[in-house]
Amino acid sequence: MSRAVTAAMATEPPPGSPPRGKLEWPLLLDWLCDDGLISADDAESVRARFRAGSSSLHALVRLGGAGLTRQGNGQLLDLEALTEWLAGRCQLPYLRIDPLRVDVGRVADVMSVQYAQSRHALPVSVSLTEVVIATAEPFDTAWLSEIEAHTRRSVRLVVANPEDLRRYTTEFYALARNVRAAQKSGEVSTTASFEQLVELGKTNKTLDANDQGVVQVVDWLWGYAFDQRASDIHLEPRRDMGAIRFRIDGVLHTVYQVPLTVMSAMTARIKLLGRMDVVERRRPLDGRIKTRRPETADGKPGGEVEMRLSTLPTAFGEKMVMRIFDPEAAVKGLTALGFGAVESRAWQELISRPHGIVLVTGPTGSGKTTTLYSTLKTLATEEVNVCTIEDPIEMIEPAFNQTQVQPALDMGFAEGLRALMRQDPDIIMVGEIRDLATAEMAIQAALTGHLVFSTLHTNDAVGAITRLADLGVPRYLISATVIGVLAQRLARTLCPACKVRDDGTTRESLDEIARPWRLSGGVRPYKAVGCLECRHTGYRGRAGLYELLLMNEALRASVHPELDASALRRQAVKDGMRPLRLAGAMKVAEGLTTLEEVLRSTPSLDLQS
Repeated sequence: MSRAVTAAMATEPPPGSPPRGKLEWPLLLDWLCDDGLISADDAESVRARFRAGSSSLHALVRLGGAGLTRQGNGQLLDLEALTEWLAGRCQLPYLRIDPLRVDVGRVADVMSVQYAQSRHALPVSVSLTEVVIATAEPFDTAWLSEIEAHTRRSVRLVVANPEDLRRYTTEFYALARNVRAAQKSGEVSTTASFEQLVELGKTNKTLDANDQGVVQVVDWLWGYAFDQRASDIHLEPRRDMGAIRFRIDGVLHTVYQVPLTVMSAMTARIKLLGRMDVVERRRPLDGRIKTRRPETADGKPGGEVEMRLSTLPTAFGEKMVMRIFDPEAAVKGLTALGFGAVESRAWQELISRPHGIVLVTGPTGSGKTTTLYSTLKTLATEEVNVCTIEDPIEMIEPAFNQTQVQPALDMGFAEGLRALMRQDPDIIMVGEIRDLATAEMAIQAALTGHLVFSTLHTNDAVGAITRLADLGVPRYLISATVIGVLAQRLARTLCPACKVRDDGTTRESLDEIARPWRLSGGVRPYKAVGCLECRHTGYRGRAGLYELLLMNEALRASVHPELDASALRRQAVKDGMRPLRLAGAMKVAEGLTTLEEVLRSTPSLDLQS
């Protein structure tokens, strides 16, 4: 909406509204009655209650907590619903503020924090010609000319939830202030950059990792990531600025850009907390941090969160990735992992065996750690000794005996597994089989009566068998020890708030990707639309897709010196293995995800001879 439209609204407000100024709750009650949203009796009841109390609260906030219900259908008129209604009545766009889409550094330059708080307004977007400002007082517009003169841009108003305005005004300006304060403490250090640009008159002072501004920016970063359900945090140095990105539901979102000085100090601060070598920037490093979520709105302490840290030298400096592990979310019951009924029963039977090797395969970020930890959690009773050897230890679990691989001390997976064999284990988990030595030790453990779990990076379940053969493991040892392979993927699930029925996805199209299987029962496909709840992606959350290969006599006979992956795959499907795409097709039929998402996240099943 242009400035001219905004000005016209200010001079021609709806009937009964103030010509200019802040809204009052009695006037909003009248408008709600006029629009037929509430009854006159409800309005009188609210007036009677509010007369006895203070009238200093914001009008929308006061009515949002009054417990009003929409006349006719009884839906609660909470603060969000009232804000959306007010935007429509004022003929202004309604905005649900998404902090991931706000360039905090630019919007903080539009007005001071004191000005924003006094006007109940917050800049949310700045372009070359326009500033978009969210407000909870759509008729208080006397200050617009001041902002236009200051920014030399036109102003467009949108209406936003006053509680969101209060929260994000504090957070955005605090972040911008801390970044500026940190930036003033030092200039860009180019010692870690392969592409150096020397500027005359510039110092080479490095920002202190313990600078108060840096400390607060790092604290904000973690709290923000937890709040946004991020699974990974990326700190990526670029040529001129550093980019902060979050991975949410498997997709990366750019959150903020900071000066390279600040990003370098943030990386140093995080390395310091992760007990990593702060000085070493020339080689990759790993570390871990255990922290706690902020307190909840009702004052309850937040749960513990563990983060795995990894650094990598790049052309413009040291990149850091933090993988977030929430123990409450990561260690789930088997039913919560997303197994179908058939796979769940087969997996329970498989992990109940006394010895053998069970492999979990899939690419990075496919949920292997969650599956393994949740499985081991169910097996780790007082009568069982569960030992793990990991690189690094993903999450600390009191029920396990966990050991960290330490290459600097000549203790890799093979050496650690050899030591574990002398610790009287019942169940062993090897973080990853990377070489022949580790594979041979895992096989020896299985042959001597232990149940061994491990992971491999392969496209499907059959690929794990061929991968072991490629490492040099004799075929007869593979057939003698491997008892099952679970391949998995994570597919984004549809947002429940905006998904709609999809008439374009038919049973025939699902049967096509599920071949040679066919779906039975009802098919209720939905498609992604996009709304405020899912940031207009159409997806919210992820679900597991599983392919379970159970080794039987026929499959063992197929593991011979002339091992053929296609023949092994055909035999596995013939014996009942349900491929990943079948699992995805079933999720589409249940209305949990889309056909496009399944095709994107799962490999095709090649059964050609």
